[in-house]
Amino acid sequence: METHQTSDSFFKKLILTFVFFTITPITLFASVLALFAISGSESTTKSAQSLNFIDSPKPGVQVYASLPDSTPSITGEVTGADARSEIIREYLGANNSPLFSYADFIVQTADRYGLDFRLLSAIAQKESGLCRVIPEGSHNCWGWGIHSEGTLGFDSYEEAIETVSKGLKENYIDLGYVTVEEIMEKYAHPSSTTWAEGVSFYMNQMK
Repeated sequence: METHQTSDSFFKKLILTFVFFTITPITLFASVLALFAISGSESTTKSAQSLNFIDSPKPGVQVYASLPDSTPSITGEVTGADARSEIIREYLGANNSPLFSYADFIVQTADRYGLDFRLLSAIAQKESGLCRVIPEGSHNCWGWGIHSEGTLGFDSYEEAIETVSKGLKENYIDLGYVTVEEIMEKYAHPSSTTWAEGVSFYMNQMK
């Protein structure tokens, strides 16, 4: 009787061992499959959320998208350049001015002397139609240094731009003539009443 019970106990243990080593791998395999399935589902959900987020951006978040080539845009090269030079260049080009190729130099010189970058071009427009009507070979587009014996001449446009800019700084701005109207009092002919109005108008065209 005791031998029979021992045999039954042995078989039970054997069956339990067999069941354990059979079921456990299957369970582990099923768990791994379930884990991968859940991960895949989360990835899909995140992708869907990302698409929805781009389609409907939340306030305070910038969304960057690729634009068609035909859409006006600012490239890295344009951003790196001085937009003021482009404004002056476009203005000079639109008026067929001989100063067209000096746009960068005009802006750089204005910065060096603390002038509004549009002032020199506006005065040149008022005084000579942006150098279209000046004494031949004078390079003087600003009516600078006009006196009874004639008009001051320069060897180049660069020299003229430098001299006039420096003169505006030292003889006007530094002495308190800081507005176009105040500059007119000393710069323009005493009988002129529209000089400041004209210069201001031309400056406002360069925006």
